[in-house]
Amino acid sequence: MDFKIAGTDRQSSARAGLISTDHGTIETPIFMPVGTAGTVKAVHQRDLKSDINAQIILGNTYHLYLRPGLDVLQTAGGLHKFNGWDKPILTDSGGYQVYSLSARRKLNEEGVTFQSHIDGSRHQFTPENVMDTQRRIGADIIMAFDECTPYPCEYDYAVKSTEITHKWLQRCINRLHETDPVYGYQQTLFPIVQGSTYRDLRILSAETIAKAGADGNAIGGLSVGEPVEMMYEMTELVCGILPKDKPRYLMGVGTPANILESIALGVDMFDCVMPTRNGRNGMLFTSEGIINIRNEKWKNDLSAIDPNGLSFVDSQYSKAYLRHLFVAGEMLGSMIASTHNLAFYLWLVKQARQHILDGDFASWKNMMIPKITQRL
Repeated sequence: MDFKIAGTDRQSSARAGLISTDHGTIETPIFMPVGTAGTVKAVHQRDLKSDINAQIILGNTYHLYLRPGLDVLQTAGGLHKFNGWDKPILTDSGGYQVYSLSARRKLNEEGVTFQSHIDGSRHQFTPENVMDTQRRIGADIIMAFDECTPYPCEYDYAVKSTEITHKWLQRCINRLHETDPVYGYQQTLFPIVQGSTYRDLRILSAETIAKAGADGNAIGGLSVGEPVEMMYEMTELVCGILPKDKPRYLMGVGTPANILESIALGVDMFDCVMPTRNGRNGMLFTSEGIINIRNEKWKNDLSAIDPNGLSFVDSQYSKAYLRHLFVAGEMLGSMIASTHNLAFYLWLVKQARQHILDGDFASWKNMMIPKITQRL
């Protein structure tokens, strides 16, 4: 993987870049649609390419390991061949999912033993077998195995957790050096900065991750319930330590406003389930503000979902029709809303990139945030 900075903003730490992988080039800043189980919910692959203009999508190690399973994926030739996506893929290590299964798992320095949420069967993840698993899934960018701390988190626990994450990182690196890609193209490891909301631990973790010399780095353990101001504070702190010539990925973030504020702090890559999850529940993000499409006020509104025509669905369907689909319980409603929301997120980061290249990102961001966060 290669990363080049194409431009920077005059009044913030925002930068526009290019990430080159064996499955294509990614223009940053970028939002990555989440395809947890090998699919972005309610969205066709063709729409991800043609309408949404996604450049990279996510898969999840935990879910893909359990279902369909590694043998199926390897027989298919990896996740790219299995789901028909020929652009870059990033896989999460499964650490966050294991974190969310706190009642079903046992953690120690060796790894994590957990019960499947599907059938209760017992499994173990270690840094070594998580690397092997991601080799077999075949993502272009693979994440180090880490522990995501909850919020709030006691300081002593955060210390131990951060130490484990750093030890696991070295084992991940060692395992990758011992193995080769399964499908003949390169895979790049991103370590993950942890440390909860404690400045000293975040500094220690960011310095440790920076010294690892990886081709890209991630910031984890945020957007887990902490105040948004604290998330920005930790992000700015870490971005000031991580190498400037490597892409920075803020995991699990977030709202459109979160993304613009974090771009200003120096983040390049984002993912979140919000556009599709909220879309399935009738919340639409638009260039003019946020819409609850179920509201009565849209019943006779035959105007486009977004007046700026961000996607194919905006020119095809009206607010009134989309509201009708949701009220009638038609699954097409969720598909249209999810496609629109993802198109909005990709439009937003594309606009951000252009304003970075133009040198006026900070002023554009300050104008956009009140607009896109208002309720219509």
